[in-house]
Amino acid sequence: MAYHYEMLFFLYYLIGLSALQGLNAVEYQAFNYASGTTGGTRFDTQIGVEYSREKLKSASEFIWQTFRQTSETERKSVQSVSLFVETMADGMNGWHGVPAYAVNNEIHVNATYIEVYKGDVNREITGILYHEVTHVWQWDGNGQPGAGVLIEGVADFIRLKAGYAPSHWVKPGEGNSWDQGYDVTAHFLDYCDGLKNGFVAELNAKMKTAYSAQFFVELLGKTVDQLWADYKAKYGN
Repeated sequence: MAYHYEMLFFLYYLIGLSALQGLNAVEYQAFNYASGTTGGTRFDTQIGVEYSREKLKSASEFIWQTFRQTSETERKSVQSVSLFVETMADGMNGWHGVPAYAVNNEIHVNATYIEVYKGDVNREITGILYHEVTHVWQWDGNGQPGAGVLIEGVADFIRLKAGYAPSHWVKPGEGNSWDQGYDVTAHFLDYCDGLKNGFVAELNAKMKTAYSAQFFVELLGKTVDQLWADYKAKYGN
């Protein structure tokens, strides 16, 4: 009889654990609101909704791993991540060449960009998704001045480490200052991460509540300007 009670208890435990995991699981969704347009059709034929959902999930898992967020308590509380493919050119002056943007847990991809992009659009959009999904999960320095450039640099760092850096990016060592953002800052962060494995993960953790250039001193023992000078010297610039 005791054996049966133990088996029942174990069964209930598994059911409860499964239910808890289901409650904590992140839902990934993708929608093509540009169906019927040239860009929307290219999205359907060369990328697709199902592929996009899979990449939202794999990007999230890659970001958690890179940020060393092994438990849900270390991450943002996000229940769902959604992708919307839309035509942004109509009635939105200046949006024609913008590939995508993220707002909270929503990612909006420009169907016009998909339409006009020359090259492997699947790989390009995959890289863009890794960048934008980073914005969903990364800490933002609590909105303090100066954090924005670093936020974009970290997002491109994730894209770089995932293997989706496009050919038009600057090469390592190029750029005028560490805080140019995007690809310039991404390569600089990659250099810093090479000095201390997990540097970007620790930097992101610090940005949960604040932002300061002093974080570089605290983590690497040098000012960010000294690190930038060392970085440029390494590549002969």
